[in-house]
Amino acid sequence: MTAANRQRCIVIGYGVQGHKRCEIARSDVVAIVDPVADRANYRNTRDVPLGSYDAALVCTPDGAKSDLLAFLLGNGKHVLVEKPLLTADDATLLRLQDLARKNEVICYTAYNHRFEPHFMRMRDLLTSGLLGEIYSLRMFYGNGTARLVRESGWRDQGAGVLPDLGSHLLDTLLFWLPEAKQWPFNLRAARHHENTSFDQVVLDANPRYGPLIQLEMTLLSWRNHYAADVLAEKGSAHIESLCKWGPSRFTKRQRILPSGRPPEESVVLVQDDPTWESEYNHFLALCAGRTLCDLETDVWINRTLNELSRNGGVVA
Repeated sequence: MTAANRQRCIVIGYGVQGHKRCEIARSDVVAIVDPVADRANYRNTRDVPLGSYDAALVCTPDGAKSDLLAFLLGNGKHVLVEKPLLTADDATLLRLQDLARKNEVICYTAYNHRFEPHFMRMRDLLTSGLLGEIYSLRMFYGNGTARLVRESGWRDQGAGVLPDLGSHLLDTLLFWLPEAKQWPFNLRAARHHENTSFDQVVLDANPRYGPLIQLEMTLLSWRNHYAADVLAEKGSAHIESLCKWGPSRFTKRQRILPSGRPPEESVVLVQDDPTWESEYNHFLALCAGRTLCDLETDVWINRTLNELSRNGGVVA
């Protein structure tokens, strides 16, 4: 991070995510806004002098985001907002995009997994075409937070794990295969074993429109785990775990014709999670470059999750 890129930031919402953002932004943080946290400098964002900050890191519950973003963007502040950025309709997101563009500021939704080293490695491999035609892609994302969600004051509602972890999987899918925006998705299973909201969901994409896609997310995996498997014409590629849960492994296999055990290359990482700092530096670079705000991915994720929620009997 260069001095030219630095922004005076406020952190709005001092829960788990807000703590992490403060640790990464460090001396850039000039104030914390939270209605109850002892460390907070302000209880309401509107009480923070507008001249005292350039950007906001928004870590609030989902329902408060759109009005808060409208206030911040309308006052010429850059915004990094925790995923997912969900609204009742596309029009709300498009208004936020227009507001950001009018005031020449950034509205960036934080999908930090894009900065996982193996996720970038998978993107580069798929973009290269070395695997040939992609036949299928499966992702699994699970953690063991069902009880924490149930005991939360706001998390056990709506479609539950679908927007929470499903938004990450949909964003990762677009990161790897941008053409996925053209594919309709189906809700194959949506269960609530221990929670009022869904705590286990399986999605797939209609195979008539591209590779067979299956996405599973759950709050009932007692060992946190992520896995991705890509099967293709000339080989396959696989990811096991994330850096934060390490070791994290990327494996590429080369198909042997007509059949046989494929040679494989593996990269194993044992390191701290690099994604939060990399993403924050990316956000600062966007702010410094006055990049045109683009919420197209958020619109697609929002529309897809709203449609799937309705199919699951959840009012979005």
